[in-house]
Amino acid sequence: MADAAYNGVEDQDLLARHVDGDPNAFGELVRRHRDRLWAVALRTLGDREEAADAVQDALISAYRAAGAFRGQAAVTTWLHRITVNACLDRVRKATSRRTSPVEDTERLEHLLEPHEPADAPAERGDLQRQLAAALDTLPPDQRAALVLVDMQGYSVTEAARVLEVPPGTVKSRCSRGRAKLLPLLSHLRTPQPGNQSPRTSVPPAAHAPDATDSPAVKGGGGRA
Repeated sequence: MADAAYNGVEDQDLLARHVDGDPNAFGELVRRHRDRLWAVALRTLGDREEAADAVQDALISAYRAAGAFRGQAAVTTWLHRITVNACLDRVRKATSRRTSPVEDTERLEHLLEPHEPADAPAERGDLQRQLAAALDTLPPDQRAALVLVDMQGYSVTEAARVLEVPPGTVKSRCSRGRAKLLPLLSHLRTPQPGNQSPRTSVPPAAHAPDATDSPAVKGGGGRA
């Protein structure tokens, strides 16, 4: 629940208050941004436990590094950058301990649509598994770019700020990632009305999860 004492207080001011010793300011930042951080982590990692751990790691890092924030980017961009880096670290570590494609597909079942209704058609669930498994074949940097741009709706410029790379690099990573996914998803293509060229029938990206669905992440309170 939002703290009325922080109504109208900008993110950067909240961070400054946290640095100055306000025990609740960082918790308010967490409340404001945790849903989108959770959505990015879940789609990048495809595993709820891993995503929760990555977000927790990222928020602990942000809590401790708040004093080094210089305002060159928005606080939300800074938080997303830390979260994406935490996720990519886990992706790279996971590469060496992969088991089998079947297990990976199951692990990534909810990557693209983490809130698919329980009574959704079986065909849609199968589509999500195939899309998730295909996304999991991409290198971490390409996956992160596609998650931010194609699934979270970030502009190329915003994604570039989060990833700390030039916009052209984000475009290149997205382009290469899409090119790699296309052969894996070609069997899902369906003709579009008035267009003889088939296009991949891909469901729209899910919105950021509700706060009630994201794991409880504590911030502030004087402990990291």
